[in-house]
Amino acid sequence: MRILLIGGGGREHALAWKLVQSHHCERLFAAPGNAGIAPLAECVPIQPKQIPALVQFAREQRIELVVVGPESPLIAGLADALQQAGIPCFGPSRAAAQLEGSKAFAKQLMAEIDVPTAPFRVFDEPAEAKRYLQQRFPHQMCVVKADGEALGKGVFVCDTLQDALDAVTFLMEQHGLGEAGQCVVIEDRLYGRELSLLCFTDGHTVHAMPPVRDYKRAFDGDRGPNTGGMGCFTPVPDAPPALIEQALHQIVQPTIRALATRGIPYRGVLYAGLMIANTTLPSKETAEQPYVLEFNCRFGDPEAQVLIPLLKTDLIAIAQATVEGKLQTQHIEFEPRAAVCVVLASGGYPGNYRTGIPIEGLEQASRMPDVLIFHAGTRLQNEQVVTSGGRVLSVVGLGDTLSLARQNAYLALEQIHFEGMHYRTDIAFDA
Repeated sequence: MRILLIGGGGREHALAWKLVQSHHCERLFAAPGNAGIAPLAECVPIQPKQIPALVQFAREQRIELVVVGPESPLIAGLADALQQAGIPCFGPSRAAAQLEGSKAFAKQLMAEIDVPTAPFRVFDEPAEAKRYLQQRFPHQMCVVKADGEALGKGVFVCDTLQDALDAVTFLMEQHGLGEAGQCVVIEDRLYGRELSLLCFTDGHTVHAMPPVRDYKRAFDGDRGPNTGGMGCFTPVPDAPPALIEQALHQIVQPTIRALATRGIPYRGVLYAGLMIANTTLPSKETAEQPYVLEFNCRFGDPEAQVLIPLLKTDLIAIAQATVEGKLQTQHIEFEPRAAVCVVLASGGYPGNYRTGIPIEGLEQASRMPDVLIFHAGTRLQNEQVVTSGGRVLSVVGLGDTLSLARQNAYLALEQIHFEGMHYRTDIAFDA
């Protein structure tokens, strides 16, 4: 098959690495790709949201399957445009991708079908949002979320009323995230432990992947600003099978059914960001309850970097079964091993940072056993790999235990150097 991969980050490098292992893969193209993807695929200079150009390229190159990495083109309707051109796409339609593209849509859907999530209100006027916060915050801490697509920067977990008011000002009055913040969702803050549950689904059948825990804050001890993700690991010791079944039964399957009932079949990867909190039962005993923090309409980044290396099943076969609505017939299996990903970021990320900085030690690190290096923000400059983004590399360690996987990741990253490089030293430490 001739396959087109959309995107150019660490997630897409992991996907490319897996796709070319399939005997179904005759030729792989990547738009736009990166320095790590280049040895695996023919990189083409088309950006993920250039939908007409992507469709034209897919037609000209007789592409038989498009695999979409990032959310932006899905939210913009790439899957719909490809479908109209008769080209199969592994990724949800624009209507289904609203689960990520609109926080208000997702929260209102969950409220309608009784999916566990935090109490919330939706506002399109800043004065009303601020009045609500002044009434609510004295007895309930809140989270302020931009309704639209914000590339992981639209969630403000507020410790004080002033923080929450400032978030509304930034989003709705200063337009700090553009159109994404014209409408905001304000919800009660939940406490517990976070969990990422990713599933393959064809709109009916759901196959859960191993649960993952990721680290959003920039610095050790969950300090500093939110980022796109500084690392993650799987398996998660405090996410037993019964808890995952509960999340599937109460959250994922009802959501997929509700969309199908509305004529919006969801085909692709559904990512449920969960908070596992203690709740009091009528018997006054406590039980663990998963709540939805957010939905994403694609593989997570860096979650893909730990899940894809453990996936034993042919990814193209899964994608085909998903697109064709035949996932029920597809056996999906993961290696019973551990994987730990540590993200190496540019100095200053998630704020301002420099690019074009040479990266040393990649070959030495990639030769180490049970280590994979996935490129995110990299490009080639005069045959030298240099930085080109905030999150530069994902260093993945594998092992039969989390301890060994973590050790392999941190030993490998010691081989890699670029000016200003920073990373968290506590990924999977608490596991």
